[in-house]
Amino acid sequence: MNISQKLAQEFGLKAEYAQNIITLLDEGNTIPFIARYRKEMHGACDDQVIREFADRLTYLNNLEKRKQEVQSSIEGQGKWTDELAIALANAETMTEVEDIYRPYKQKKKTRASVAVERGLEPLADLIWAQELQSADLQQLAAPYVDEEKGVKTVADALQGASDIIAERISDDAELRKILRNLLNEQSSISSKFVDDVDEDKAKVYETYKEHCEPVKTIPSHRILALNRGEKEDCLKVWLDDCTETALQQIAYHVVKPSAFEQFIKDSIADSYKRLIFPSIEREVRNELTDKANEQAIKMFESNLKPLLMQPPLKGKTIMGLDPGYRTGCKVAVIDANGKVLGFDVIYPTIPVREKESQQKVVALALKHKVDVISIGNGTASKETEIFVAKLLKELPRKVQYVITNEAGASVWSASKQGAEEFPELDLTIRSAISIARRLQDPLAELIKIDVKSIGVGQYQHDMPQKRLTEVLEGVVEGGVNSVGVDLNTASYTLLSYVAGLNTSIAKEIVKYREAKPFYSRKQLLDVKKLGPKAFEQCAGFLRIADGDNVLDNTAVHPESYATCKALLQKFGYTDQDVIDGKLNLRFDVAQAGGEDKVAKELGVGTPTLVDIIEEISKPGRDIRDDLPQPVLRAEIMDLKDLKVGMELTGTVRNVIDFGAFVDIGVHQDGLVHLSELSNNYVKHPSEVVKVGDMVTVRVIGVDVNKNRISLSMKDPNAPQRKDKRDEKYEQNKQKRLEDKKKRDEYKQREQERYNQSLQALLNKYNKR
Repeated sequence: MNISQKLAQEFGLKAEYAQNIITLLDEGNTIPFIARYRKEMHGACDDQVIREFADRLTYLNNLEKRKQEVQSSIEGQGKWTDELAIALANAETMTEVEDIYRPYKQKKKTRASVAVERGLEPLADLIWAQELQSADLQQLAAPYVDEEKGVKTVADALQGASDIIAERISDDAELRKILRNLLNEQSSISSKFVDDVDEDKAKVYETYKEHCEPVKTIPSHRILALNRGEKEDCLKVWLDDCTETALQQIAYHVVKPSAFEQFIKDSIADSYKRLIFPSIEREVRNELTDKANEQAIKMFESNLKPLLMQPPLKGKTIMGLDPGYRTGCKVAVIDANGKVLGFDVIYPTIPVREKESQQKVVALALKHKVDVISIGNGTASKETEIFVAKLLKELPRKVQYVITNEAGASVWSASKQGAEEFPELDLTIRSAISIARRLQDPLAELIKIDVKSIGVGQYQHDMPQKRLTEVLEGVVEGGVNSVGVDLNTASYTLLSYVAGLNTSIAKEIVKYREAKPFYSRKQLLDVKKLGPKAFEQCAGFLRIADGDNVLDNTAVHPESYATCKALLQKFGYTDQDVIDGKLNLRFDVAQAGGEDKVAKELGVGTPTLVDIIEEISKPGRDIRDDLPQPVLRAEIMDLKDLKVGMELTGTVRNVIDFGAFVDIGVHQDGLVHLSELSNNYVKHPSEVVKVGDMVTVRVIGVDVNKNRISLSMKDPNAPQRKDKRDEKYEQNKQKRLEDKKKRDEYKQREQERYNQSLQALLNKYNKR
């Protein structure tokens, strides 16, 4: 396989770009570095495309490696043929490779292997050849009766031959591919409650107590729900075996006109029921699960990125509240740089201590001039919000509050990292600090949390954890490097996500700056363990706010400093002009003949020139500053205050396959179902919203008992078109149920026919 050519086709890239990316990755370059500083070599692909490219490259490399292992194994058995070489070369998935290898793979003891040991393979070969047009099976099998070998009767000999043939049919790679496609296209996946199902679990899986849906159209989140229900011993899940069509396909592929036609057909039925279907059912379900996992991981990925890139609340003194009942509500105040100014514990949920709690909060708020209060959304959050909203009315200065997602804060506060950062503080106070800092700089704080604990997406604990961590850490890495990191203030955790760095080097950077602050990126080369390659990868993503060189506070890479200087000189600018923001390079370059011409004069690619102009025009800029700021509140709204028809502004907190959860200032997030996201057809919620978006919603349902809020983003004044999708769905649902009933009846008849046929055959042999 020409991997470079295949990747170029799959990703729609020029052949040279695909090869360049492979070369850059093989040389040990990081994805953020390749995406940002080698644009000319890959056509300005973004980091997400390159990450997907790298994943696919790894898969294809592993596929080629496995092909070589299979070839070597078959050659070692002396069974390698030109046909196998062609089949293996054309295999495009691991499953196809394993199908080819299946007949040559050393198996555990099977009915077929036992029959071979008993000397029945020649009889099976004779029947399998299907060359005789007339023959007496009884006479053909008689010479193979041997009590010492365990073949006591002619029926035993024929059964052994049938077992060998059944396994050969099962091991046919081409046939397995046909049958796998058959199940994917025509089969349905069904579920029902197991006997004596737990009542509480039954409520959770009520939707799936009698469920049937085509394999090819079932959405990913329902696959994951069925899997979880099965894992929790609540649901029985199975695939329709498509027996009639499958047997026809196998017969067409295997049977020839001969005296053994019925015997072969009986072996086919046995092979499909006993060997092929159970195996392929597992494969199809595993494939469905893999696709569902990838979709869920993709949702985590698409949710995490905007969550990390939420705009920081700069220049504010923030009070963080970690609500609680028995242990109280932990309070921590941080300044505009994240430094802890004070902390305490209050008990606002205990009536006799409410006044004392108010006094403590007021004292801290006035002493440190608090601007915003960040309240965690965990246990006792609602009571704490009521307490804060009432207290704010009595403060002499304007203070607002916001409910902050505290997912993972307690995990971090009890972690080794939390103890290292605040060794003198109780872990509950660390949690309050985290809740405050999440509002001040979401990216810097959230990267400290285990990505699986951040609380976006669905079914995170059911995912392949290695793959989930790998993808989400890639998102964190992309976010950190797109924003840039202050070399003199960033925590070692934040530094460890910079391209080319790791935790060990990050700690060395912190140790170095404690003795001597960074004034130049060149100083990085003096840091222990940080060599030239690491410097090349990380330098452009690290910022020095008040350094010796103004370019050190931009994303311009040191390798382009000379180009940048030449550009400034060409148009008569100085470093001070850069600092003062007095550049008008876009106009100057246009007047000089355009970007392509100027780039050629300076000896760089056009994408690099464009990036340089953008960076030096706004040194020290934060790309998150252009995003909408978090919604701050001063008054509380209760679930009971909501009325159908109310129009509210909210923030998207989570996007899943069937809709989006929106924070509208009530303790409980509301759900905008997929069908309510737009007046137009929406295939997936991610087409319309992402985490952090500010949206206008309308209340369409409130269930106080179940704490459920239904929201809509549809325009109620838009012309209503007649949508027949619901009607069609119901028709299809009824048809599926009828089809399932027919399939069940057919399967029962087939089973009875098979049993009768087998019994008749055995009776016939026993009489003879």
